[in-house]
Amino acid sequence: MKKTLIYLLALTVVLVLAACAKKEETKNAAAPAAGNASGELKITATNWKFDQAEYKVKKGETLNVKLESKEGAHGIKIDKIGEVGANKSGSFTFDKPGTYDITCNVPCGSGHATMKAKLIVE
Repeated sequence: MKKTLIYLLALTVVLVLAACAKKEETKNAAAPAAGNASGELKITATNWKFDQAEYKVKKGETLNVKLESKEGAHGIKIDKIGEVGANKSGSFTFDKPGTYDITCNVPCGSGHATMKAKLIVE
């Protein structure tokens, strides 16, 4: 009985955190960058991996970053740049060169912690 109660409590906490992440994602979704996006950066997510280990963009480009979730529920966070939800997009201007981590920001199961890629702004 105690194990069942603990399991249900843990499940409730995970669901609440996921719901909060969805609300936060909506609030923190990238505001359109100044000017129009000149192209698209498509990132495809499946269970516990992205379609590429790294993505390259040119400094100064304004791109529409689109996340396509083919398996499971995923979202992405690009450190110091912004977030995009599953099957959604956001416009970003990549004005600072460097390497940025891309991580899944929706708890998606056992491989969630290793779901990472890199964005290289050249």
